[in-house]
Amino acid sequence: MNQKSNSNAIGTDEIIISGSNGWLMLMILLPVLLLAVFLVATPGGPIKLIGGAALLALTLFLCKGFFTLEPNQAAVMIFFGSYAGTVCESGFFWVNPFYRRISVSLRINNWNTPVLKVNDERGSPIEIAAVIAWRVQDTARAVFDVESTLNYLQIQSESAVRQVASSHAYDDTEIAEGGRSKKSLRTDLDAIAGLLRESIQQHVDVAGIAVEEAKIAHLAYAPEIANAMLRRQQAEAVVLARQKLVDGAVGMVEVALKNLEEKKIVSLTSDQRAVLVTNMMTVLLSESGAQPVIQMAQSTQ
Repeated sequence: MNQKSNSNAIGTDEIIISGSNGWLMLMILLPVLLLAVFLVATPGGPIKLIGGAALLALTLFLCKGFFTLEPNQAAVMIFFGSYAGTVCESGFFWVNPFYRRISVSLRINNWNTPVLKVNDERGSPIEIAAVIAWRVQDTARAVFDVESTLNYLQIQSESAVRQVASSHAYDDTEIAEGGRSKKSLRTDLDAIAGLLRESIQQHVDVAGIAVEEAKIAHLAYAPEIANAMLRRQQAEAVVLARQKLVDGAVGMVEVALKNLEEKKIVSLTSDQRAVLVTNMMTVLLSESGAQPVIQMAQSTQ
C-alpha cells in the first residue's frame, strides 16, 4: 500500500493510504475459495478434510478485507488499537483483514444553531442564530481527538456566535476606532459572515473540521426591548427623511432665487428675500397644503 503523511500542528497526524485493488484480490481469492470448498465437499482422508477446512477458513477470513467506498466517503483503519491510515478514494478495495474500519463522511453538512440571547457591544439584549456549512477535513482528528464531531461543532459554534455578537453593535453606528468604521450585525452581513466563519474555524480546528460558510440566519432585538428599539428606528428614519426634505428644499430655494436674479424678473431687497425664502420653505416642508402670500415687490409712492 502507498502511504503519505499529512502532518498537523495539533492532534493525530492523518495518514492517507490506498487500498489494494479489490477486483484483483477477488480474482485471486475466488479460485482458492472454490478449491477449499471442493476439498471439503469431496470424499477423502482426514488430512484432506482438515486442509480444506483450514484453507476455507483462511479464505473467508481474507474476504473480510473487501470493502467499497462511495464518493466523499472515507474509511479510517485501526490495527489492534493503532491508527494505520485512512482510505479516501472511492471504489472497491482490499486491505489487511485485521484492520477495523470506521466510516467517515466527507460530505458537506449544515447545522443551524439555536436562537441565542446575547448582549451586543452596546449591552442591548439581542437574539441571534446562524447557519453553518461544514465538512470533515482531517479524518484522524475527527475520529481520535474528539468524542463526537457533531456535538463538538455544535457547542463550539454557539460559543463563536456569542463572541462575534458581543463584539459588534446590532445596528449601524459607524463609530470610527483607529481610523476604521465599526461593523454592525444588521447592515454589514458579508463582513460579519466572514468574521463568524473565521471564529468558528479557530474553535473547531482541533476536530479536523473545515467550515465552508457561516451566515446569520436570525437577528432581532430581545422581546423586552423590541418595542423601544422599533420606536427609536422609526424616529431615526423620520429624522433622516426630514433631513433629505430640508436639503432638497434649500436647493430648490437657491435655484429659484438665482433664476429670479439672473433673468431680472424681479428685484428683491434683503427683507423681501428673507420673506420669500421663509414662504417657500414653508410650502416645501409643510405636510399640509400651506398657501402663504408671497409679496414679490413693494409698490412705490
